[in-house]
Order: sequence, then structure tokens, then C-alpha cells
Amino acid sequence: MLREYHKWHSPTLGREMELLQFGHSGARVIVFPTSQGRYFDWENRGLINTLGHHIAEGWIQVFCVDSIDPESWFNRGIDSTSRARRHLQYQDYVINEVMPFTYSKNDNPFTIATGASFGAYHSASIALRFPEYFNRVLGMSGVYDVREWTDDYMDETIQQGSPCEFIANLHDGNKLDRIREIEWIIPIGVEDPLYGNNKWFSQLMWDKGVWHAMKEWNGNAHDWPEWHQMIVQYIGGA
Repeated sequence: MLREYHKWHSPTLGREMELLQFGHSGARVIVFPTSQGRYFDWENRGLINTLGHHIAEGWIQVFCVDSIDPESWFNRGIDSTSRARRHLQYQDYVINEVMPFTYSKNDNPFTIATGASFGAYHSASIALRFPEYFNRVLGMSGVYDVREWTDDYMDETIQQGSPCEFIANLHDGNKLDRIREIEWIIPIGVEDPLYGNNKWFSQLMWDKGVWHAMKEWNGNAHDWPEWHQMIVQYIGGA
């Protein structure tokens, strides 16, 4: 399996950013780590090995990006709006720097955003704001509202980074049409504390005519063993 490490200074974020690339061809998969996670987490946790056959066969090419969660939503040293603003800068980094980099490695037009827990949040948040860049979103055990990280405060800037509020307040017909073209898959355990949030997000999506597959799993299902099963089951479709 081809494995490459990449690092560059991000002009968008004003800091060094790292990522790992696995594979040589296929659908491009942008992997977001869990809360405050790192670009090497999926490799260390064995998910890359779980996807090894898919990668070796050239069905997918995986790009594991780093996070800056400690500088954004988890940064209690700044106000909630500033946290959101830093998060939106991170999304700009992914769109304006990571995406062109992936295109330079692979011209396959099909792109998947995926992650587990807070990584699922990142996947949904960026795909809602930039739907033209993504064809499938696989959000495993995700959270789709950021009020926990804003002390329940909400404004227009925070709304841009909070999937539930974003889709509820979206009235741009062209953007909605593009969001409706994405294949949305959101597996969640029925005993996961985030289950209610997923139900809310699902209802908001239906209210906007966005078809999606909310997959209910037994138990909590909010841990790496279940994510290994989910990624294999859903990476290729709903």
C-alpha cells in the first residue's frame, strides 16, 4: 500500500499542517479525526488496515487530515464566535489547500468526507458549506450541533459551523440542490447519547428535501470497534 507523509505551512491557518496519504487511485476519501485528534489516528487505530483491500485495489485513496480543534471549538480561552471563526478558517484550509493537493495526486472526481464522532461533525459541516466538493458523506456516531462548545450561544458566524442550525436556516435553492445530490449516510447507535441529536439533524434534512440514510445500530456503538464495521459497510454506498 502506498503511504506518503506530507507537511506544509498553511497560509490560511498561519501554521504548519500535516496529513497522511494512503493509496494511489480511486475515490478520494477525506478523513477527519475525532475530537482534538490527529492525522495519524486512523492509522494507529487500525482503520487504514481495515480499508487495506479497498486501498490496495485502487478503489479509494485516503487522505487523513489533521485537526485544529484545540484552537477552535475546544479553546476556552477565546469567545464562542472566535472559536467558530477559527473553525471556518480550518474549513477554508481544507477546501483551498488540501483539496487542490488531492487533485494533484488523483483526478478521480468522486470525493467522500468521513469521520467518527467529532470527525463526523467535520464531515457534515464542511459538506453543507461546500457541497460542490463532495459526493458522499459518511458520518459515524456524529454530533451535528455545536451548542455544547458555545455554552448554548448562537449567532450567524457560529451557525455557519453548526450543521443543524446551518441546514435549518438555509434558503439558497441552488446550494440546497447541490446538498441534495450528496449521498448522506449517518450511522448511529440507538443508545448513543448523540442519538437524539442525529434524529434532529435527520428531521431537519428531510424538512429541506435532503434524502439520506440514517442507519440505526444496536447499543451505543460509539467506539473504534463499531467504526471499523461501519467504515467497511458504508464506504462504498448506503
